[in-house]
Formats: sequence, structure tokens, C-alpha cells
Amino acid sequence: MKFLVYYLNNNYNCHRATRHSASSAENTGEKWFFSVNSAPRWLTNKKIMKPTLLILAAGVGSRYGGLKQLDPVGPSGEVIMDYSVYDAIRAGFGKVVFVIRHEFEEQFREKIGNKYSNQIQVEYAFQELDDIPEGFSIPEGRTKPWGTSHAILAARNIINEPFAMINADDFYGKEAYEKLSNYLQNTDVDSTAWCMVGFKLENTLSEFGGVTRGVCEIENGLLKKVVEHFEIRKEVDSIVSSAGRLPDGTLASMNFWGFTPVLFQMLEKDFVTFLEKFGMELKSEYLIPTSVDEYISSGRATLEVLSSDSRWFGVTYPDDKPFVQKSIKDLVDKGVYPAELSF
Repeated sequence: MKFLVYYLNNNYNCHRATRHSASSAENTGEKWFFSVNSAPRWLTNKKIMKPTLLILAAGVGSRYGGLKQLDPVGPSGEVIMDYSVYDAIRAGFGKVVFVIRHEFEEQFREKIGNKYSNQIQVEYAFQELDDIPEGFSIPEGRTKPWGTSHAILAARNIINEPFAMINADDFYGKEAYEKLSNYLQNTDVDSTAWCMVGFKLENTLSEFGGVTRGVCEIENGLLKKVVEHFEIRKEVDSIVSSAGRLPDGTLASMNFWGFTPVLFQMLEKDFVTFLEKFGMELKSEYLIPTSVDEYISSGRATLEVLSSDSRWFGVTYPDDKPFVQKSIKDLVDKGVYPAELSF
């Protein structure tokens, strides 16, 4: 019982109570109670549901000059997704779903998906241009996919549990997966209390020049909105953007989100509105940051921001690859990852 009280006191919003209740714990005469909504599932009768990792890998990497999702960056030929899946398995995820395109399905399964099948359930969803609601058509000349919200919708018939969403070519780090997994394992499938991982801005910058980042505005631990800043770079004693100096401790959104299946219903409904407004444009995109901002501002959802000390890095251009390779080697040398990932 002492451990129980210590655990609750240090991990949840527990309070001394003046009298017993059905959910109180006792230690040396002191009474404790906690909200069922904030309690871990092993202290309630709720079944723990392992979250799913949804990886958006349908992009063709036009700026990179190839299928960058399959480009090796680790010391033993690992791709960035290998580290993502490895971290997810260690953090308690039970399934991984890849959103890809039919045109490179065979290559992707052979080089990526099949290697994980002995360690975690693997499924595939396909983002295709013609996956649109009845009554709409693809405008002549459009070849660009409909964006990240549309990519998430591709998995609507596969995912029935809380899930994390990441980009295939971004490295998020072990701690980020642990924090998000813990949150999702204590989230009901019908909840709209979602989450995201916020990365310290200094851990997302490039040594090759200014970058664009979505800077988080946070109030009482919840995301208020994400504001895009341009030409962010580190100077001698501060971080600045084209808009000026940014406060110390600023967090950036790097598209590491935590959702429940309720999101699919909301995206499906709002995709109709998007197509009515922008469906005839050749390059319009239905983007998840825009969708999230709308849900927050309208009160339809909340997003708790989980701060991570992990270093984020990604591959956008060919020149990014040597930096990513060195960053991963440094983590291997520190013992965070083995020299060769085993699945």
C-alpha cells in the first residue's frame, strides 16, 4: 500500500481527503483519492489497449531525388523507419500501419515491412488520389496527393485503437515514443483529449541554415495553436526567426501526434468541406496541422503537449543525409541504440 500511495502521489493529481471514498487509499492514517480519468488503467477495471503507430510513407521525395524512405542512414544499413519502429516496440506499441502507395508496395513490403513482422503486427493502408467522397471528381491535371489529413484517412478501416502519427523520414528519439505511448495507453478510444510531442526548438535546428518550424503556443499544458516561423537559426546566445527572437524553452511541433479513432470521423466529414472549397485546385492540401488547429479553436478537441528532450532530425534534401548518419552514429556510440538493429 505504501508503494501505491507513493505512485499516485508522484504520478497523478492525488489529494488528501477528509473521509473515505470508494477510490481512496490509506497510508499511516492519511486518505487519498484520485480521479478515475487520471488514474492508470491498472488501477481501474479498464482494459489496457496497446496503441498503434501510423507512419505516413506515401510521399515520393521529389526534392530528395528518390524514395528517401528506403535510403540507409544507420551503421548497418538501417533506414530512419527502422529506428521509429524499434523505439515504438520498446515503448509498448502493438501495431504499425504504413500509409504507402500501390506503385511501390512490393518494394516497400520487401525492404521495410516484412522485417518487422516477427516483432509487431504490420498492416498497410494506401493513399490514392481517387480516394474521395462520392460526388466529387479529381480535377484534370492534378497529380499531387491530397495531404496529410487525407493520408491519415487512408487508415480509417484499419485502426480501432488510440494511435500515434509520424512522418516516415523524421527521427524523433526514444523518449518521445515512451511519453506518447504512456499517454495513449491511458486514453479512451472515444476521447478527444489528444496529445502531441513538442520538441525543444534548439533540438530541431539545422547547421546548414535557417529552417521553418511550427512553434507551439501553450496554455496550461494544452496546445493553443501552432504558428509557423521562418528562417529560424541559432545565434550566439539566442534563437531567432524572421519575426525576431524566440523565448528560451520554445517548443516546436514536428508532426508527432497522438489521436484516437474519433479523428477519422471528424476528418471524413471535414474532407467534404475541404473539397467543396479547394477541390478544383491542382495543389491544394488537406493538412493535419490545419485540421488540428480547427478542432482546438472550435473546442472539438484538446491537445496536451508532451515535452521531449530528444533530438529531432529529418531528411528533406540529399545534403541532410551525412548529418543524419553522424547523429545516429553518435547515439549508437552512447549506447542508445545497438550497432545493428535486430527485429
